[in-house]
Amino acid sequence: MKIFSKEQIYEGDKITAEKQEISSTDLMERAGSQIFNWIDLRMQGAQVPIHVFCGIGNNGGDGLVLARHLILAGYNVNTFVVNCSDKRSKDFLINYDRVKNVTKNWPTLLSCTEDFPEIKAEDIIVDCVFGIGLNRPVDEWVKNLFIHFRASKAFTLSVDIPSGLYTDKAITDEDAVVYAGYTLSFASPKLVFFLPETAKFTVQWEVLDIGLDPEFLSATQTDVQLIGKNEILPNYIPRDKYSHKGQFGHALIIGGSYGKIGAVTLASRSALSAGSGLVTAYIPKCGYTILQTALPEAMVLTDVDDENITNINFTIKPTVIGIGIGIGTDSKTKKAFKVFLKANKTPLVVDADAINILAKRKSLLKLLPPESILTPHPKELKRLIGPWENDFDKLEKVKAFSNLYKVIVVIKGANTITVFDDTLYVNTTGNPGLSTAGSGDVLTGIITGLIAQSYHPVVASIFGVYLHGKSADIAVENYGYQSLIASHVIDYLGEAFIDLFTQPEQPEQVEAEQPKP
Repeated sequence: MKIFSKEQIYEGDKITAEKQEISSTDLMERAGSQIFNWIDLRMQGAQVPIHVFCGIGNNGGDGLVLARHLILAGYNVNTFVVNCSDKRSKDFLINYDRVKNVTKNWPTLLSCTEDFPEIKAEDIIVDCVFGIGLNRPVDEWVKNLFIHFRASKAFTLSVDIPSGLYTDKAITDEDAVVYAGYTLSFASPKLVFFLPETAKFTVQWEVLDIGLDPEFLSATQTDVQLIGKNEILPNYIPRDKYSHKGQFGHALIIGGSYGKIGAVTLASRSALSAGSGLVTAYIPKCGYTILQTALPEAMVLTDVDDENITNINFTIKPTVIGIGIGIGTDSKTKKAFKVFLKANKTPLVVDADAINILAKRKSLLKLLPPESILTPHPKELKRLIGPWENDFDKLEKVKAFSNLYKVIVVIKGANTITVFDDTLYVNTTGNPGLSTAGSGDVLTGIITGLIAQSYHPVVASIFGVYLHGKSADIAVENYGYQSLIASHVIDYLGEAFIDLFTQPEQPEQVEAEQPKP
């Protein structure tokens, strides 16, 4: 799914109005009507008090359309205008007059804290105060209104975006943002729904179709893509009936040190489970018996040293190499890694201490093959690109890093984001159970295993992240967040693949009982 910028949404509104020969007021009517339909479907006329808070721009105009439809449908609705400026949009004013034509209870103007209405916990708040066009801090009394919303504990539904959030920059005051239980977003979700600092402002979200021009939506390229099953499935490479292991590549996993052979075992096992035809692990001698026993399907090569990687030397010809898992930062290991990078031309997936070594010796980054994949966790990322002020600053720095070194960066987190050049791929699978030791090793193995099968590195990254999260989502049903461990993610990887081809269950159709004569 594309995530459009606010500028693209404005352009889409304009093009839609021109091509469909409708006014912006008509388009606003569509938006407000769709919000009403969503609410009406769920409430079925229930007389719960609904408080619709409207700003004086187009988001407020959407709210006025909603309020009018609620009034006409007989709902218990109270309409408020957050009078935060003297400037009112044309479409707001048109719909303000339309509301006054259907009720004697005109919208109440709010301009200070003393005007705030009583809101009970069992009521519903609809937030239409600010939309995607907000570009300045909110007034203090409006901030207090948002605090009033939260203090009421009423369910809050935001229209398009929780008021107070920006689409393209960080906030400075969390109290000046509406905390929404649900957000109905037009055309596409907003990037801020998926960033660590701003995701908490909407618990759930849903996209409403307001009839924007299909050609515009299809042809417009976006810098952000939301990755779900529909985006992954077209990239799946099916296997021919007469295929053999030699057609699915040979993954080499280089890593491990004394006490950290488990990391290589997890990565090697996940590379096999992701479909790599062959997997070889290159480890210190101390791990030979461990790995051969734990994973008989893998082949093992050992370093000359018992406890660390000191001389990366092999005669096999791998399709892809995953390196860094449990490798440590011993001085001999650092030297061996540098020598390896100077000679290597094979595609790389770089993780863990290999990233930390690169962070301390930035000159080595130039030795990475183009489209190498780096999979840092937050602390490793900070060592790599330096500190950031906020999530938007972080993304800009990662994009600059990706462009400079021509690498793919997988920013691991609740919504893992894969970055290549200036494009962001935001993952939708995964859960807090992945916050466990070895989870990252499994991800590295999955991505490495996919590249071995000839998936393009960008596709392997976003596909691997998706499978990793989906497997955890399936496994967590049996283990819960706390008891999920990295091995479980590998155990359920097959089900994650199968799920790609599984249609969601349709609710059972129940025939209504016929009234008796």
